[in-house]
Amino acid sequence: MHTLQKLMSLLSTVRMMLTTVLLTVSTLVLSDAVTSLQGDTLTPVGAEKAGNSDGTIPAWTGGLKTSDGAMQDNGSMADPFKGDSVRFTVTAKNAEQYKGQLTRGQMAMFKQYPDTFSMKVYPTRRSASYPDTYYQGTLTNAKSAEMLTGGNGLKNLVSGVPFPVPENGLHVIWNHMLRYRGMSLDLNLSHIIAEANGSFREITNQTIWNFFPSVTDLEEDANLLFFYKSKVLTPARMAGEVTLVHEPIDQVAEPRKAWKYLPGQRRVRRAPNISYDNPATSSDNLKTSDNLDMFNGAPDKYNWTLKGKKEIYIPYNSYSLYDKNLSNADIIQKGHLNPDLLRYELHRVWVVEATLKEGERHVYGKRTFYIDEDTWQIATVDLYDNRGELWRVGMAHIVQYNPYQVPWIVMEVFYDLTSGRYVTTGISNNFKAPLKFGHTASKSDYTPAAIRRWGK
Repeated sequence: MHTLQKLMSLLSTVRMMLTTVLLTVSTLVLSDAVTSLQGDTLTPVGAEKAGNSDGTIPAWTGGLKTSDGAMQDNGSMADPFKGDSVRFTVTAKNAEQYKGQLTRGQMAMFKQYPDTFSMKVYPTRRSASYPDTYYQGTLTNAKSAEMLTGGNGLKNLVSGVPFPVPENGLHVIWNHMLRYRGMSLDLNLSHIIAEANGSFREITNQTIWNFFPSVTDLEEDANLLFFYKSKVLTPARMAGEVTLVHEPIDQVAEPRKAWKYLPGQRRVRRAPNISYDNPATSSDNLKTSDNLDMFNGAPDKYNWTLKGKKEIYIPYNSYSLYDKNLSNADIIQKGHLNPDLLRYELHRVWVVEATLKEGERHVYGKRTFYIDEDTWQIATVDLYDNRGELWRVGMAHIVQYNPYQVPWIVMEVFYDLTSGRYVTTGISNNFKAPLKFGHTASKSDYTPAAIRRWGK
């Protein structure tokens, strides 16, 4: 008995020593993160400040001035980089030469459309910038933000990048899901469903988002990321349909709440299937609910592995897609978007691989995400089926919305390699009114009764 007590005492001492060491290491890592954010190594959101060794990625010097490329009252937005010349064009004929800076999905697009798909590569412009309050919030989060319940929730969080110096793949994904999007957004947009034969059809929506800080009457500790509602404007047979979403941060503790208003029935119904791999609204089954915004929702079905950083050619500063003089027919082509309108740049991205957990079900068995270091925006994603075959390729075309200092996408597109079809979300060239940032809302604006009135 005496020997057993000594052994238990020794184990307790060792446990305390290990705990002390782990706390010390954690404190040192935290201290290093804060020092890096305040020094010359990292930008205020955690990207590498310096350029790359050969100068093809420049240093970050503060991003685009708020007066450059600013949205006008008539809805237009000038391209601040219109004078840039194409450095080179990647085609099916020379793609192998650039394979090290291309994703597997991009290589698959060259193989699928060897005669028409191309990538015009321009000089890299590190245009992203945010308000100072967001930078200050990021520094606060570096000292205090933590993941909860197996990574499905967060605590000690303010408006800023949660994990500017990420230690794992889930940190990076949370940085994407909680990135700055102007606190609130009101815009009209189109979903375009493009068929394999080149024909396409359009569904238009008015979409409003209010993120937690812009809702005036919420409790301080509310488990809420955002409120979202979207109303179909056209075609006439769908006009007035409304989708309402209450998006929690921890969706395992509190699942997403969603409702649908159908004008033909004049009733609001709960919509529990707006999540995970259920088909996304207005996508004709070409993407899943958790494909919206490249990835959204609960991360609990996957194991998230941080693969490190790479230099990749990604869609960036795609101001041409915001040109109000363009028609849908100018943008939408057979198989893919018009490559003459697209801009690609070399940027450093975080690479995160998500593999489906044992016992979980989802149509995607694996996903590989490429996340821009300056914006924490998922720039492109390769989506695999449960046989391990590459199935879909997603790309997000990023612009800087000034003067609001919001780096976000002008359009996202998902290509289905099996059917040859694709779907775009976000295109707004047919609407002359500009995006509206910065409005506040009340909880009462996001109730089932409110969307019934809105749908009418």
